[in-house]
Amino acid sequence: MTTTPRSRTPLRSVATALAAAGLLTVTACGGATSEAPVAAPRAADGAAEAHPLTAADVDAWLDGYLPAVLEREGIPGATVSVVHDGEVVTARGFGWADRDDRVPVDPEDTLFRVGSVSKLFTATAVMQLVEDGEVDLDTDVATYVDVDLDRPVTLRHLLTHTGGFEERVAGLIEGPDAPVDLRESMTTDPPEQVFEPGTTPAYSNYGNALAGFVVEEVSGQPFEEYVAEHVLAPAGMTSSTFAQPLPPELADRLAAGYAAPTGPPTAFETVGTAPAGALTASATDMARFMLAQLDDDGPLLDAATRDEMLAPALGEDDLGGLARANRMTLGWFDRSRGGHRIVEHGGDTTVFHTDLALWPEEGSGIFVSVNGTGREPTSTLGLREGLIDGFADRYHPGDEPAPAADPGRAAEQAEALTGSWTTSRTIRSNFLAAVYATSSTTITAEGDGRVLVSPGPNAAEPVLFEPVGDWTWREVGGSKTIAARVVDGEVEAIGYDAAFAFLPATTDRAAAVPVLGASLLVLVLAGLAGTATALVRWVRRRRGAEVADRTRTERVLRVLTGVGIASAVVAAVGWVVVVTGVMGFAPPSTGVIRGVQLLQLLALLAVVPAAWRAVDAVRRRRGLLRVLGPVVVTVALVGLGWVAVSLRLLAPDITY
Repeated sequence: MTTTPRSRTPLRSVATALAAAGLLTVTACGGATSEAPVAAPRAADGAAEAHPLTAADVDAWLDGYLPAVLEREGIPGATVSVVHDGEVVTARGFGWADRDDRVPVDPEDTLFRVGSVSKLFTATAVMQLVEDGEVDLDTDVATYVDVDLDRPVTLRHLLTHTGGFEERVAGLIEGPDAPVDLRESMTTDPPEQVFEPGTTPAYSNYGNALAGFVVEEVSGQPFEEYVAEHVLAPAGMTSSTFAQPLPPELADRLAAGYAAPTGPPTAFETVGTAPAGALTASATDMARFMLAQLDDDGPLLDAATRDEMLAPALGEDDLGGLARANRMTLGWFDRSRGGHRIVEHGGDTTVFHTDLALWPEEGSGIFVSVNGTGREPTSTLGLREGLIDGFADRYHPGDEPAPAADPGRAAEQAEALTGSWTTSRTIRSNFLAAVYATSSTTITAEGDGRVLVSPGPNAAEPVLFEPVGDWTWREVGGSKTIAARVVDGEVEAIGYDAAFAFLPATTDRAAAVPVLGASLLVLVLAGLAGTATALVRWVRRRRGAEVADRTRTERVLRVLTGVGIASAVVAAVGWVVVVTGVMGFAPPSTGVIRGVQLLQLLALLAVVPAAWRAVDAVRRRRGLLRVLGPVVVTVALVGLGWVAVSLRLLAPDITY
């Protein structure tokens, strides 16, 4: 249920699936390439002129954008609703709810899975309990639920994605018959807290679902029932539900979801952590939710609670310099643009991709959801970004504040950002750490205070940022901001996109991929050479030629080393299969994972016979080549063992 694209090596493509398509991710609107709708025209003085926010204008604008993008990107259908000034301006369906049977999308009747947009409903439910005095935002959640966490965490932390949790993949999206048990998913082996709560944004499905578990425990109602009674019903959302599977009266209305432009639809996706992404809704129901959120005297929250929910929830006392970038509210992402405050949330399952944005001061909102992933990992990301930004520029245009940074100081600060960085949304405790070790972001200083971020935050291509304040940069020609937290003169983190941060890439993680590649190459070549040598010796013996005998020690060490080399190569293939299965939500059994770990351990243990071979060859004066071979193999096995330990491939805990 977050974000986005990247390179195409096997492990990196897995990381892409994690970030862009599979994890009920958050942020749509990343920065992917897409043709945006036409922006608002400019007046004679250069100021942008807003179009009238009427049904006729919005419909014409949508007709000029969505059909062409759907066709180009290979996405079957889309549903959209727009609200303004207390009214539904328009609700539209585009393309096909069922591509095979040619069933068109109906904004009233067709239902879509909205992924992490569900988190807004969970946050609303929490704020209702806050308003009623049932819970406190800054009290340890252990007061309300029996969950064994590493460190105390509050509802404020959970709603701002600063609970410190590493990512959790298991059980996130499963097949149509998978059981859903919120208590079990929250209390059974929670993910490790790798950051101090309240200090480092790190998007977490587990954290939001834990907030939903608090709602369940405090209210005494199953989460789905509480939300149905206290959020969906008051908002008038009669065609929406968190229930899984869908109730019979709604099941036939769900749009088919497509993982690719061709091929059959996918089966119903069961979200294991329901509060984080299980909502199913129509576009018109989502319009009602937007109106309820925008209404000062609305049916969900009173004005003071609603305003608290929409305000930045953590300041510099908690986040340090990261507070200068876009921040999370209590559930919403800050997407402010052109001098207008915008709050937003996006979401993805493997086949449904959604975004919702509000302009609280202007009383406007837009919702969009599509039922296909498209031709490229960034297809839906670009569509949604184009739609949200196009809506902003057309109906609420404005200019970003002028940069206010000292050029000399900005250049020094830009240099301090230069280097490799990894995302705070990570896994560190188990074998999936290898996925994150393969992906990094490079920041380079341009010499004039500007920095180039490659790839850009939630983007497929590099993004250039210009200095706009102390340790703060804004996207050139855009509205995204990044800001650094500096401790004792060192950049400790760079905040971006409200719920994420860049962290310095550690030396071991940066070196892991090249060491892994070099070690495997050496071992494959050594294995081929050993096989070829054995074959030549066998052929020569068959022909009666004289072949030098090896000692018993040499034969044993050679066999043991060969077993280690074979184990290393097979383990590498095994890890690709395991990780691909996990990220594709078709995880292998525990036995398979343990089997791959055993092969990895055999490869590590093979260091002993390989080193012994080298020593034995030296002692017997076997010649340079006979010594060099075992030495190189030993070094490769040591390098591979270091990678296995560094990336947690041998970690006893395989809970992911």
